Amino acid sequence: MTLSSMTGFARADGHAAGLSWHWEIKSVNGKSLDIRFRLPGGLEALEIEARALAQSRFHRGSLQVSLDVRRESSSDIRINEAALNRLVKLAKSVQKKHKLRPLSVEGLLTLPGVLEQREELASDDSVAARNRLLLNTLAEAYDHLLATRREEGEKLRAVLLAQFDSLAALAGEARDSPERSPERIKARLQLQLDRLLDSGRSLDPDRLHQEALLLATRSDIQEELDRISAHLSASRQLLKDGSGPVGRKLDFLAQEFHREANTLCAKSQAQALSAIGLALKGIIDQMREQVQNIE
Repeated sequence: MTLSSMTGFARADGHAAGLSWHWEIKSVNGKSLDIRFRLPGGLEALEIEARALAQSRFHRGSLQVSLDVRRESSSDIRINEAALNRLVKLAKSVQKKHKLRPLSVEGLLTLPGVLEQREELASDDSVAARNRLLLNTLAEAYDHLLATRREEGEKLRAVLLAQFDSLAALAGEARDSPERSPERIKARLQLQLDRLLDSGRSLDPDRLHQEALLLATRSDIQEELDRISAHLSASRQLLKDGSGPVGRKLDFLAQEFHREANTLCAKSQAQALSAIGLALKGIIDQMREQVQNIE
């Protein structure tokens, strides 16, 4: 099944009836689906359907969606005489008070409200047709983003599978380690016992035997290795036939991997096993970084 990343970029352009426009979409990681729009004035009504189009394609990620619209035909431009007169009067007052140079005509015309652009009133049908064209182009951009996120997701799949193989190999090393043999465990316990006896402390043989058995039990990492194996099977299955937002499940499993590796390190009484535990934690941290990008 297809695996999707949450990062990507898409753009789609359109042109019709004297208008040109382009949509841009940026997508980054997010715990849920968060969509933010930047639409030109007068086109805010597009947001409801634009949001629904995104929700039909994406489950997680933070999306920034922007629309730029330009009119290619010339419009009737006039000067707002009332606004210009007020600004000229105010400019003369400020100029006289602060002894400034007179404001140029070009400067006056750039002030907000001086120039007004008159557009021909559009019928409801033409507005609806324009909005449909804009949304069709947005759907194209969404589809392109969906394709790029899936392409990135397939790359993440390959990275994760390689990391799973590394975890399985390390778990196998720990399972087959000679340090887990009864002879090695007995030797380590005997060494600790000798150190206690050399200290001159009086020890009860029966109590000492019980403590040795308890220590051996607590240092056994078989349970942690079994859980790591189970988590690996579940993770591989998710990548094999999971669809939709599997990122949360993988993130949970990554946390479980980390917990087992920590416990393995805490239980380990041998340097070789501790080294394996630290190597496990290193790969698991890398895996968690990759999982954060999956939808």
